[in-house]
Amino acid sequence: MNTFKKTTVLFLLSLFFVADIFAFCGFYVAKADAKIFNKASQVIIARDGNKTVITMSNDFQGKVKNFAMVVPVPQVLQEQNIRVVDRNIFDKLDAYSSPRLVEYYDPAPCNLYGKNKDMSITKALPRVAAMDKRRLETEEINDLGVTIQAKYNVGEYEILILSATESNGLKKWLNQNGYKIPKNAEEVLDPYIKSDMKFFVAKVNLAKYEKSGYTNLRPLQITLNSPKFMLPIRLGMANGKGNQDLIIYTLTKKGRVECTNYRTIKMPTGMDMPTFIKDDFGTFYADVFQKRWERNRGKAVYLEYSWDISPRNFVKCDPCVSPAPNFSDMQRAGAWWVEGSRDENVHFTRLHVRYNRKSFPQDLKFQTTPNKTNFQARYVLRHPYNGDISCAQGQDYVRKVIDRREAELENLAFYTGQDDYNHNQYVSEWKRKLKCQYRKGSLSPLGSNTAGVLLFLLLNISVVISVLKLRRKMA
Repeated sequence: MNTFKKTTVLFLLSLFFVADIFAFCGFYVAKADAKIFNKASQVIIARDGNKTVITMSNDFQGKVKNFAMVVPVPQVLQEQNIRVVDRNIFDKLDAYSSPRLVEYYDPAPCNLYGKNKDMSITKALPRVAAMDKRRLETEEINDLGVTIQAKYNVGEYEILILSATESNGLKKWLNQNGYKIPKNAEEVLDPYIKSDMKFFVAKVNLAKYEKSGYTNLRPLQITLNSPKFMLPIRLGMANGKGNQDLIIYTLTKKGRVECTNYRTIKMPTGMDMPTFIKDDFGTFYADVFQKRWERNRGKAVYLEYSWDISPRNFVKCDPCVSPAPNFSDMQRAGAWWVEGSRDENVHFTRLHVRYNRKSFPQDLKFQTTPNKTNFQARYVLRHPYNGDISCAQGQDYVRKVIDRREAELENLAFYTGQDDYNHNQYVSEWKRKLKCQYRKGSLSPLGSNTAGVLLFLLLNISVVISVLKLRRKMA
């Protein structure tokens, strides 16, 4: 991705601020993390009351001198409200909350001791960097209407807090000072200026970056106070080219976070899928998300994970893709109220939005709900038994596998749009395991229904007798 496109992705980090719990046991197989989506950005939001801590991922690729970030904020941020954090906190939350693939293994159908029991295999896999500050008196650039409210050096970043009286002047000032922003950014900057918002702007201090030894830019984290729980995404659409994906991780005390000005919709979950999707689960889930997005005309926010991860709650996933976030992880993610007590409440929500200028004309608005129902996007593989199926129960089992596999292909077609006719072998390989008299359209097997067999024989005998009588008359 070239520098200009990547800058656009970073620019979206412009911020203000059907399934109930069900029993499960099985192998965790794979996850669909944020990396499978092109041009995806990630944000962590920890919120309680009017206080919000926002952590913005910096996956910038290109020359760091071209890095630019512009973040509308409701007030002038103080130095202690800005810090850098390790990138791995995003990796941890992403891995833990990712949509997941799990699998069951069927028991032997001819095992008389286990035929009435669930013999499925069960297993579940289981502070502030030094800040150099250069305080300035409020500096106003009169001809452009831009005022520098504060200036800090935080880690490898040079931070300015700006206010502006008109969008064109702000755009000119940013361009003149090395902040490369989209050409038509003024049209989306203007509403924030009219709302008397301030602008948190950042670029890389090249000398400090070279001395730091870091190969990637670290995420920036800011703390602010506002009654509004919002995520402005309009700046990220200034160029208006294509769709962008945004993964939002939220930590709250009360419960699930939902969007209020766009529908929050659960991702499909819990259904059986063909076992061959195991080979490329990432592509499968990308197809599921694309189909869901299309069916809702691109105008919704999607719930991928929601769970009470409070210290007293020992079951934090089902199954777990990775270890649950610990006290340190929650604190690094901005959950300031977590200090190690078992009585603390933390609810983790993962939302996924794919947006463009047409479908999302408004910034995202959120609310914290009291809903603590556990939810995770997961998809199930059921592997058939491949041993001895020669017993009578074995043939019944084969028919069940055929029915199940046909249903799995129907699920695949419905949720991804893939044509199930392209996978006929998936069912036919089990149809060949049926004995001749068991196959669809054939006679019922002897011994499986005595009354039916007798009725069949009587009917055939009566036909023979009728034929003999007719021949006698004709003779």
